[in-house]
Amino acid sequence: MKRSLSGIQSSGVLHIGNYFGAIKQFVDHQNSGEYECFYFVADYHSLTTLPPPAEVRENTYNIILDWLACGLDPEKSVIYIQSDIPEHTELTWILSCVTPMGLLERSHSYKDKIAKNILPNAGLFNYPVLMACDILIYDSDVVPVGKDQKQHMEITRDIAMKFNQQYNVEFFKLPEGLILDDVAVVPGIDGQKMSKSYGNTINMFASAKELKKQIMSIVTDSTPLEEPKNPENNISALYKLVASVEKQKALRDKFLAGNFGYGDAKKELLSAMLEYFGEAREKREALARNMDYVRDVLREGGKKARAIAVKKVAEAKEIVGLTGNMYKYFE
Repeated sequence: MKRSLSGIQSSGVLHIGNYFGAIKQFVDHQNSGEYECFYFVADYHSLTTLPPPAEVRENTYNIILDWLACGLDPEKSVIYIQSDIPEHTELTWILSCVTPMGLLERSHSYKDKIAKNILPNAGLFNYPVLMACDILIYDSDVVPVGKDQKQHMEITRDIAMKFNQQYNVEFFKLPEGLILDDVAVVPGIDGQKMSKSYGNTINMFASAKELKKQIMSIVTDSTPLEEPKNPENNISALYKLVASVEKQKALRDKFLAGNFGYGDAKKELLSAMLEYFGEAREKREALARNMDYVRDVLREGGKKARAIAVKKVAEAKEIVGLTGNMYKYFE
């Protein structure tokens, strides 16, 4: 069985763009029976922006709660936190020593900061090496990623090939990026792609009051109430994600008929959103009241992941000439 792996930074609250763009696919992958799935919170990666410590911890646990509520199953997937596996950083140093500087200098995440006259830290510069380690340490076959991560997957393969060539071994697999081309771009409340950096998100696990506030903030035009409206608008784009085909058609007909305001459409979207995520919202509330269970999930997931990581790093150390335990040569 092939091994599938993916992770997400603990850099903020997840939203419906994250759900339809990634989490839903993670659950489908897990339930397909075709893959052994590994999912982790990349909390080391989040440190490149130096967030407040309490925020890192809160975001990490919130992501795990969101994942479990949305259907990730610890009986079917290995769920863990990156920093619980110290071998990630150990292997990162070994891989850093075979990674050309030029390869990292071409990284988009680094170049973008330079272009904006932002002085990046060494963590951001080495970000692709840690990402490569996250993937290679588990002999991953496929990595479900968005198109924006395509270059990082190419860098991961380059680093793996460089190591294998340097030491004349076939040690690291060359993983394939599973680009989710069929995933629709989820629009934010302003019509742009939904993103935390744009401040235009809708959080499926927000309180009903906050969720209503977010949905009622969706940008629309100024067409008068009585006039027909373009049915292809920000509201309907989001409605298509959570409503049946029949309900989508009914909303479209209301827009075309006139005497139907955007405020009314937003209320219908709110109702559909609460219905679509209703079961997950209830499950998340129950999980939040049972954090001992959540910690047990992470403890068991960490044990499973680390058992693989320890063996892989020990083999890598042997290949590069590190003894691991110098005393064995004196026995």
